[in-house]
Amino acid sequence: MLSSPPPGPTRSGFWRSPLRGPWLTSVFGLILLVGITVLFVTGLLSYASYNPNLAPGNDKTPEKGWLGFYLFSWPTSPYWLYRLTQGIHVTLGVVLIPVLLAKLWSVVPKLFTWPPVRSLSHALERLSLLLLVGGVLFEFVTGVLNIQLHYIFPGSFYTLHFYGAWVFIGAFVVHVVFRIPTMARALRSRRFRSALRTPAARTTPEAADDTGLVTPHPAPPTMSRRGALGLVGAGSLALLVVTAGQSIGGALRKTALLAPHGQEPGKGPNGFQINKTAAEVGIRARDIGPGWRLVVRGPGRERIFTRAQVLALPQHTAALPIACVEGWSTDDLDWSGVRLADLAALVGLRQSPPGVFVESAQRGGAFSSTHLRDNQVRDPRSLLALRVNGADLSLDHGYPARIIVPANPGVHNTKWVTRLTFGAAQ
Repeated sequence: MLSSPPPGPTRSGFWRSPLRGPWLTSVFGLILLVGITVLFVTGLLSYASYNPNLAPGNDKTPEKGWLGFYLFSWPTSPYWLYRLTQGIHVTLGVVLIPVLLAKLWSVVPKLFTWPPVRSLSHALERLSLLLLVGGVLFEFVTGVLNIQLHYIFPGSFYTLHFYGAWVFIGAFVVHVVFRIPTMARALRSRRFRSALRTPAARTTPEAADDTGLVTPHPAPPTMSRRGALGLVGAGSLALLVVTAGQSIGGALRKTALLAPHGQEPGKGPNGFQINKTAAEVGIRARDIGPGWRLVVRGPGRERIFTRAQVLALPQHTAALPIACVEGWSTDDLDWSGVRLADLAALVGLRQSPPGVFVESAQRGGAFSSTHLRDNQVRDPRSLLALRVNGADLSLDHGYPARIIVPANPGVHNTKWVTRLTFGAAQ
């Protein structure tokens, strides 16, 4: 091994910004500590919303073992719960990108320490750092691609993001445990208000310490710490403005420049966001034409209905949004159709109807079927919807019939429904 570092970023004089130091790094770290904790909790809630232990078809993560722990059945009230938790998860993730990049910039000299490995303990520290940086970049990149519906990565987003999250959060917890004392000391070393009042002309490097972040050869400051924090804050605010509208909806949706806009059907009763068209999932004319039938099954009983016969059943309405894992959601839409509990009663399950297995005319692919829990079936707002906003469902929104359940992820509000099996084996 070379006794002295080679020319380039491994040399201490290469990184000369006088802003780098434990205080600024700790400020960014504190923001990320809070933000990533919220991201992790809302991510777990998103996982729970799929009712993953209900049936293998609901959970797309193979060999998850104890990582797929499940604490509670996903509720149907408040009906906007998933819209809120997933909106926070996606919006906050995007807003934290400038903070993450600033934090990586502030510690980049540590990535080029020389020699790369000094001892076994140092090697383990470097490995944890690799998992931390690689994990957070992987999670943020795949998350942003998913928001934009760009599935250019190999394999399933759900599987990749799930395992990536656990790798990252493990490294994150280890990092936090070991760095909390350093962060606390650094934050106490400089008053935040004083840092915000110091202009670039009076900005000086922090005192040298054993973190290796303070340059021994500082360049003249071109920006104050106030300016650095303001730049990062402005970047996060800008991303908030162009992202949050996709979850808030209404007039603010027009401000959501980063939301996917390629699948908006236009105006009218069916003029709200979709992820995949009927053509994209292989729906054929004969699948949803006059020959379409709804099969409703229960233990030892089966009923078959035409669409006209389903329309002749007692109709109910529910004002519910559609909210998807990508973070977008609609305002409350007026759905009308037959209650799932009423359909269960038609096959002899009038008292305490069980869960239901929903199958679609969609041929293959993820989420062509789903299991719904008994509490979802029993909610009077859970419908086999035939109409929305006073009009028949459009083909892309699931004509002839689709599921709509309060607080349910969009992908589990199955479209183009052909079969409902109540009390199906799980």
